[in-house]
Amino acid sequence: MMPGPDIGRRAVLRAAGAAPAAALLAGVPAWAQPAWPSKPIRVLSGGAPGGGSDIFVRILESRLREKLGQQLWIDNKPGAGGMVAAEAAARAAPDGHTFFVSNLATNGIGVSLYKRVPFDPATDLPGVARISTLSNVLAVRADRGIGSVAELIAYMRANPDKAYFGSAGAGTSAHLSGLLFAQRTGLSVTHVPYRGTAANLAALLAGEVLFCLDNLPVYAQHARQGTLKLLAVSVARRLPDLPEVPTLQEAGVRDFDVSSWYGLSAATGTSRPIIERMSAEIVAALGDPEIIKRVRDVGAEPAPLGPEAYDAFIRAEVAKWQPVVRASGAVVE
Repeated sequence: MMPGPDIGRRAVLRAAGAAPAAALLAGVPAWAQPAWPSKPIRVLSGGAPGGGSDIFVRILESRLREKLGQQLWIDNKPGAGGMVAAEAAARAAPDGHTFFVSNLATNGIGVSLYKRVPFDPATDLPGVARISTLSNVLAVRADRGIGSVAELIAYMRANPDKAYFGSAGAGTSAHLSGLLFAQRTGLSVTHVPYRGTAANLAALLAGEVLFCLDNLPVYAQHARQGTLKLLAVSVARRLPDLPEVPTLQEAGVRDFDVSSWYGLSAATGTSRPIIERMSAEIVAALGDPEIIKRVRDVGAEPAPLGPEAYDAFIRAEVAKWQPVVRASGAVVE
């Protein structure tokens, strides 16, 4: 009888000098390990479909699908200024198939605003890559007849009962930007939170609120169509694509320089090799002229950072916004 395959394999090992098992396993090539990704990649978004959290993932999706061999699908979980999605990401299986669209609202402001933060910003949701930075824009309905920041301020002083502003939720950059605008101008305003940027935009278009100071990308198209009037941008310098729109500082609102940002973070506990691979693909994609153009077409700037630099950037943003949140008195249960 011929020896079975197991007997034959043992004979080969003995002939090789019966090397210790650990030494043999150390020689197993990397490709013998489970392939990643092995299934579609879930990207949790704290905004409603069509909001700012979706745009940049959609821009990158085809390139990442080509490089990784799996599609990315967006799982929208709006609510609590993005904290619902952040908590889902923090609790997800750390197998490299769940990521989170980290952003100023959740990771920069929310950790100071909310009494209960469902993740530890020091250890959970490790940064993968920053994707973009963008200005907020002060917008009103075009048919309001308000053509400048000065006219908006005058209108609100004459009509305090109509000084409503909308945001994409408590703790978002739209919320804090609106409060900061009110502080800098001495106005009394009423905040109306919505579930995401898309819902906030819809409320502005419907006339439920007077103004919004929200992310530019989802407002730019309506301004081009003539349904919205952009009064000012929130950053310190005019934007190259909107040279006719002044900054809030130029319009007389002192010390106003606010920008939003979006990136990708991993589920808590995701292995470093997976984080670094995903980061490398995102950073490489953001160097492609076609993708750069698409990011700029929605009013943002590509701003790639790798894992360590992105984590350091987020820590700096928390330190920047914490005193603003405290000074505003805003607290969310």
